[in-house]
Amino acid sequence: MSNNINWGKIYESTAWGSGVTDNNISWGKSYADLAGGGGFTGLLDTYSGAAAAYSLRQLSSTYSGNAIKVRRASDNAEQDIAFANNELDTATLETFASGTNAFVTTWYDQSGNGNDATQTTASAQPKIVSSGSTILENGKATLSLDHTSLQNLIGSNGFDISNFTQFSVAKQLGDSFLFSIQTSNSAGIRQQVNASTFTSRITTSNISVTSSPTANNQFLLTSLYDGTNGYTYLNNTQSASATLSVSNVSSANMEIGSASAVNASTFGGIIQEMIFYQSDESSNRTGIETNINDFYSIY
Repeated sequence: MSNNINWGKIYESTAWGSGVTDNNISWGKSYADLAGGGGFTGLLDTYSGAAAAYSLRQLSSTYSGNAIKVRRASDNAEQDIAFANNELDTATLETFASGTNAFVTTWYDQSGNGNDATQTTASAQPKIVSSGSTILENGKATLSLDHTSLQNLIGSNGFDISNFTQFSVAKQLGDSFLFSIQTSNSAGIRQQVNASTFTSRITTSNISVTSSPTANNQFLLTSLYDGTNGYTYLNNTQSASATLSVSNVSSANMEIGSASAVNASTFGGIIQEMIFYQSDESSNRTGIETNINDFYSIY
């Protein structure tokens, strides 16, 4: 072709006018926007400062690491699984599982603080693939923990809980301890779901949700301590509060799916996301919960 024009490329195009459409393309938008290049914004981009963040969706546009590391049951081989289109790459996961079961050995922390949650004991690893298929809850990938035996992931210690906010996306199948940072029954924090109630236990106070849980229902449970009062929220609704004092337990390991410091270490159900802030996120709580619910469609 003449005039050195490279056919097949568009270097610039401008369309004037408002509301003009052609083939469902809205003119006046940049090509980056039309191609999806306007950029991904994750929960942690908007609400930064998390101390630890675990999810099977990508939470930050700056996070370039993997979602999880899994072990294949057939030969105990392990492989990292990344994200595809900001969600867990289930195609790669299922190809690796090759028709068998796969279990999570590491749930990577997306906060940037390196607080990865791990489990080296095979029998204690949460399942994520069953007979070659990714386990799903409400259409989204999930970790599945067996209530009949201890299955958990252990994160780093060194957390300061003088102020904190913690969010869990889960579903219980029985009496369950979702999350804990404790040195004893009266020191630290934990979230639990019993047959009759949702509870945030902060030091010696049980801050229980007033309505009873419904088994097999996905939920968003939030625990918050502002330095004076502790609160529990179920599905974006405050259900309980108490005035209390929390002592630091920086020597305690964070546990997902257990509370071994109080010999209550079983969880039965699924866990899809856990985010922990070492700060009072009262002003951001509703926004964070809305972001979570927009993705998981919980309530």
